[in-house]
Amino acid sequence: MDVLIVGAGPTGLVLGVDLARRGVEALVVERSAGLFPGSRGKGLQPRTLEVFDDLGVIEAIRAAGGPYPPRTIWVDGEPAGEQPMFDRIDTDEGTPYAEPLMVPQWRTQEILYARLLELGGKVAFGREATGLEQDAEGVTVRFADGTTARAAYVVAADGGRSAVRQAVGVGMAGQTVDPAPFLVADVRLRDLDRDHWHTFPGADGTGVALCPLAGTDDFQLQARLPEGTEPDLTLDGVRKLVAAYTHLAPEDVTDLRWSSDFRPRAALADRFRAGRVLLAGDAAHVHSPAGGQGLNTSVQDAYNLGWKLGAVLRGGAPETLLDTYEEERRANAAEMLELSTGVHRGEVRRGRATVQLGLDYRESSLSVETRDDPAGVRAGDRAPDGTVDGVRLFDAFRGPHWTLLGAQSPGAGVRALPAAPESYGPGLFLVRPDGYVGWAGDSADGARAYLAGVGA
Repeated sequence: MDVLIVGAGPTGLVLGVDLARRGVEALVVERSAGLFPGSRGKGLQPRTLEVFDDLGVIEAIRAAGGPYPPRTIWVDGEPAGEQPMFDRIDTDEGTPYAEPLMVPQWRTQEILYARLLELGGKVAFGREATGLEQDAEGVTVRFADGTTARAAYVVAADGGRSAVRQAVGVGMAGQTVDPAPFLVADVRLRDLDRDHWHTFPGADGTGVALCPLAGTDDFQLQARLPEGTEPDLTLDGVRKLVAAYTHLAPEDVTDLRWSSDFRPRAALADRFRAGRVLLAGDAAHVHSPAGGQGLNTSVQDAYNLGWKLGAVLRGGAPETLLDTYEEERRANAAEMLELSTGVHRGEVRRGRATVQLGLDYRESSLSVETRDDPAGVRAGDRAPDGTVDGVRLFDAFRGPHWTLLGAQSPGAGVRALPAAPESYGPGLFLVRPDGYVGWAGDSADGARAYLAGVGA
């Protein structure tokens, strides 16, 4: 087996989809009996929507979700005004997705799982990884049932308490973002409109929020509880909580579909790679849910890692290409952790800072800018959408290949368009399989040399 992915959350499923379309033999293993049942990571940022466009699931995702409603603040049983959840960002040709989309996490995972199966991928449920040994040729993973599996590489996508991360001895340093306990649940309600995200603040910094979950009949309940409180995750406990903070009666909560508790924390793994084991998603970084960065940063991890594993395993790229995964993604995760914490503490507004469209890899060793006076898009930047000779760039980018804008294709596995949009600025642009500009220059000769260096 080429790759064993531990964990069938969004991270593991995205990676599984990306590897499957590259012809990489991969197996996703999940300790639970099925997919995650809750709505927890419900916000999909525009950059994640671009990834889903490339992976072939954007239409299903858009059909399953909807926009965020405005927030209504309730005071003494009466609505006291509303405000948008995000600062508006206008769409343009380069940015077709400008606003976050609300899709409950369980539904996102169902769509990714279906896509994985469509591509011939597999998930083995009820397989709990408990330990591993690695050598120069691969990794042997042990499971709770006494069985083992062997793979060339293992990816830890098994969450913040990652057994794989612990097995390879990688530490994770962090801090408490908020000392108060939080409760999150999916509930059915009556007598509350679904056109607003309803917030019921308490006088002591506690409070309850009830958000209608797009594409479902459910609401997501979020509650900040008094310090020292032990959250009651039962239906009766949730009913008492709703009745204590809102104008609703306990019986207006008609069903509890899922519940969990957490204490907001920010943490970052010391390394994202330990030999043939790579860490991704919550196994590598843990966020406050504020601002919707955790799941989205995890998707970006998988998207960055997928093409690199494919290049090493199927494209003849040097094994050292995998070192750039940690180089690029750990710095990005650290930045997103700081952003999530800032949003949680009210220091950063949701909007342009949180949509992840401005993230870049300009400082990466894979980003080669050779133009004397670069203008517009630079090596390391996200490659914007646009149109060249009637071809939409995101359509040209879609798939596990490189794209050269401004010249004929320098070789197999590279799609070429005769020019870049004017918005890119002058020059030629070589776009990586994950939608970032790897190389920018004035001559296709430089593109050939660059591709040879990454095994493409």
